[in-house]
Amino acid sequence: MIWRSGELSHRILLYDRWNLLVEKQGNSAENAPKGMDSQLENLRSLSCHAQEVAQDMESIVYSLQNSQSVFLGIEQNENFVKNKIGEGFDVKYHRFVIEALDNRQALIIYIEGIVDVKAIGELLLSPLMQRNKMPQAVGAAEKPGIISMLSSAGISIATVKESQNWTETCDAIMEGNCVLFVDQCDTALLLSVRQQEGRAVEEPATESEARGPRDGFTEKIQTNTALIRSRIKDHGLRFEEFKIGERTKTLVVLAYIERLVSKSILNEVRTRLNRIKVDGILGSSYIEELIEDSPYSIFPQIDHTERPDKASAAILEGRIVLMVDTTPFALIIPTVFWNFLQSAGDYYERYFIGTFLRWIRFIALFTSASVSSFYIMTTSFHQEMIPTKLALQIAAGRADVPFPAVLEVLLMEILFEIIREAGLRLPKAIGQSVTFVGSIIIGQAAVQADLVGPALIIVVAVAAICNFAIPSYSLANAVRLIRFPLLLVTAAFGIFGYLVGLTAMVLHLLSLRSFGESFWTPLIPFEKSGMKDVFMRAPMWRMLTRPGLSHSEDNASRQARGQKPEPPDNG
Repeated sequence: MIWRSGELSHRILLYDRWNLLVEKQGNSAENAPKGMDSQLENLRSLSCHAQEVAQDMESIVYSLQNSQSVFLGIEQNENFVKNKIGEGFDVKYHRFVIEALDNRQALIIYIEGIVDVKAIGELLLSPLMQRNKMPQAVGAAEKPGIISMLSSAGISIATVKESQNWTETCDAIMEGNCVLFVDQCDTALLLSVRQQEGRAVEEPATESEARGPRDGFTEKIQTNTALIRSRIKDHGLRFEEFKIGERTKTLVVLAYIERLVSKSILNEVRTRLNRIKVDGILGSSYIEELIEDSPYSIFPQIDHTERPDKASAAILEGRIVLMVDTTPFALIIPTVFWNFLQSAGDYYERYFIGTFLRWIRFIALFTSASVSSFYIMTTSFHQEMIPTKLALQIAAGRADVPFPAVLEVLLMEILFEIIREAGLRLPKAIGQSVTFVGSIIIGQAAVQADLVGPALIIVVAVAAICNFAIPSYSLANAVRLIRFPLLLVTAAFGIFGYLVGLTAMVLHLLSLRSFGESFWTPLIPFEKSGMKDVFMRAPMWRMLTRPGLSHSEDNASRQARGQKPEPPDNG
């Protein structure tokens, strides 16, 4: 059909040239006999009629090439799918005969490897190819009702959908469904026979806790939604579906409770997701970069988790959990700064322990970001800020070091980052051992070779260990990165640069927003009820209201009053 279309276009061009020739002959033949005039008129009418036929053929060819509806003929449907998704070794086209429909031809198309071939054979082909396994109503069905009858009574597959749209049909094949075409029927059946094999539910490696559930999200989004439903039985729990990616068509799901979520935040999330026009989405981090408020900020503005209990707790607070198929990491929207320093384990221990651990993390965050800069400030500019005996010991250790303090710190910080990155790339069985042993050997060798002072090894080790104490991997990476500009500005201006660097970091954090919400909520703007879960973890019976991030009608009350346990009254 494409070759015919080009041939017709060529013929139209020839007819146009013939018209020009006819016009010239007509203008120059004023004294010609009348017979010549009639011949010219016949040629003009013939040329116009040929152009109309060619245009009609062009429109027919275009409509066939861009058809959006399933054809009646099984041959046309097969050719269309072959032209659309190809004839790869894993794309299977299988024709067979349906005996109950007077031996009518049928065709199934599926992609091997992502469908359950055994289910296709037992639940689809076996009933259709044997008359005695088909209900009598199917054989007696009229032509327009054949597909509906097969869908309701002839096929033993739980999820069956009818479609007349080619885009929906081809997408179903690519997603792992089997598509059935029946000759002389302009409707396809989309049969859900996806292969359910995948990684088993196991404890998240990056968010392990001493006490709490041991399950975690997987790469299958159906498994992840089931893990949330097993925890939240609320009738208002909603899973809203999006398809993002022009080529990958990745399934993205928003999970929230309808009466708890803020409608303005929910609409904003929908708007940002619908605005995404990219080739593909291969992970939740792709979505995160495309919807966050400040894309040039070092600090993350959206929290992510592999733990179903953490995601469920966020939904119960009125927030939104965004899950992406093929990745175990779910995004929590909106997120404030304090969420990055909270751990699921805080709520599985007594509130005294949870509060203590939270303060440990605050100290670890500040120490990891600034201890290296503080070392440069005290050794190069303000030795009077530390005890005299300590200052003399540090000076004695650096007596034979040929580098200034800033170069010494940069050398060890970069070297430690290289060792840590190498540990991540090595196999798990030897990665941690190589990182630990390599750090000790290189550090000891550097001190003995008088390349660095012994005090610096302690400083770099403390900074690294404190970084590991931060619960959020995204925030820990941001702190690792912010350490270097703070170190350089301190080396240039001393205590003034140190204070200016810390102040600039705090002001930048104050300017951030997460889907319009202040990043420092509930501290700025101040909300008294929300402060029960910031610097301290209040007892469960004191957390009467949800955080102020959502403002729906059913958001205020989290639990009834009077939940504080008391000993029995024996009097």
